[in-house]
Amino acid sequence: MGKCRTKPNRFMPSKHLQTVQQLTISSLVAIGLMNGLGAVNFAHAQTPPPSPSTTVLHCGRLLDVTTLKLATEQSIVIDAKKITRVSAGYATIANARTVDLKNHTCLPGLIDLHVHLSSELSPARYAEGFSLNPPDYTVRGVANAEKTLMAGFTSVRDLGSPPGVGVALRNGINRGFIKGPRIQAAGGVSSTGGHGDPTNGLRADLMATGSTNLADGPDDARRMVRQRYKEGFDLIKIATTGGVLSLSKSGDAPLLADEELATIVKTARDYSMPVVTHAHGAEGMKRAIRAGVQTIEHGTYMDDEAFALMKQNGTWLVPTISAGRYVAEKAKIADFFPEIVRPKAATIGPLIQGTFGRAYKAGVKIAFGTDQGVAPHGENAREFEYMVEGGMPPLETIRAATLSAAAVMGMANQLGSLEAGKLADIVAVPGDPSKDISVMSKMAFVMKDGTVYKAP
Repeated sequence: MGKCRTKPNRFMPSKHLQTVQQLTISSLVAIGLMNGLGAVNFAHAQTPPPSPSTTVLHCGRLLDVTTLKLATEQSIVIDAKKITRVSAGYATIANARTVDLKNHTCLPGLIDLHVHLSSELSPARYAEGFSLNPPDYTVRGVANAEKTLMAGFTSVRDLGSPPGVGVALRNGINRGFIKGPRIQAAGGVSSTGGHGDPTNGLRADLMATGSTNLADGPDDARRMVRQRYKEGFDLIKIATTGGVLSLSKSGDAPLLADEELATIVKTARDYSMPVVTHAHGAEGMKRAIRAGVQTIEHGTYMDDEAFALMKQNGTWLVPTISAGRYVAEKAKIADFFPEIVRPKAATIGPLIQGTFGRAYKAGVKIAFGTDQGVAPHGENAREFEYMVEGGMPPLETIRAATLSAAAVMGMANQLGSLEAGKLADIVAVPGDPSKDISVMSKMAFVMKDGTVYKAP
């Protein structure tokens, strides 16, 4: 370092200037020595340490969803997006962020296999189709996606939204633009006059406008599946019977013919897309099971033959008791539903819980789904209580919403249980759900992909 030269200052006597020079040089040397340097290096000024990439959860209880055993005083170690260790005791790791969940039960992130994020059932629902555009539904979907995540559901299947909405929500969440669960978005294929035909009940000129998702005959069916693949959907949703909320008279009549179903399932398999079906009536349900669909949604009039077929083919039931109970309640309110809908809601809605109970006793594979968008978003966990009322033990209902649902999504190697190597989707509830399943509606902690969205 050369001599430190200071220009003469006419306001400062020269002897005082010399003193300032000496003090300045001495101070700089002292700073350099304190930093272990021969000279001052301002580039090495101290900066705050980086935030820890390791998180440790201290869980008072932890559910093994495979064995349905609750272990006490457990630690889960997370690095970045994955679980790296699950161990007994409360681990201490230097520089790690620690979350105290000692009064809670830790569970895998919950999965709802049947939601409609952009939907919201109300007396205005039927008029909205004439006034709202897909961007309007997307805005609603953004709000409902966050509600769903905050309720502890870190993954969902969106089984029907207006054109482009489900895919847009999925992509926005994946890119970090908005908060919400991991989404698999379904593209619809329906039949003329079927549950998925949006022109049902309209005047003739509006019926003539048609729809972009209707398939009549195998060729139409093949083309529609390919179009849904082109549009970026993850799976195909069909309706093999009538429905409750559509503006058509029957809620259970069979809709798609065997040859149409066979073509839909075969074409979807070519593109590695599962096929799920809305079904209330037994005949349409059995046609779908024989054709090879992955899941039956609702299953209201399922009979013994359908139970046997489902067990034979490995078909899952997604019960959606929440939707059944909700529409049954609303059917009692004058003018909540159009008159063509009200009797279907009053008749079909109350039956779903009982069918679920019989299917469970018969040994049918069951995975968790609510049909939220019919019932209110964010209240998904009430389904656990309804499943327990229907005869399934509390911890089995949680397995239906974790390990079983992850298998349906084709993600059991990444989600559904708390194990090293899996994605860090972890939630926690106060108390013990094996003794009080209602605590599932009191979500205290939510982590998805290693990011904490909610903490006690």
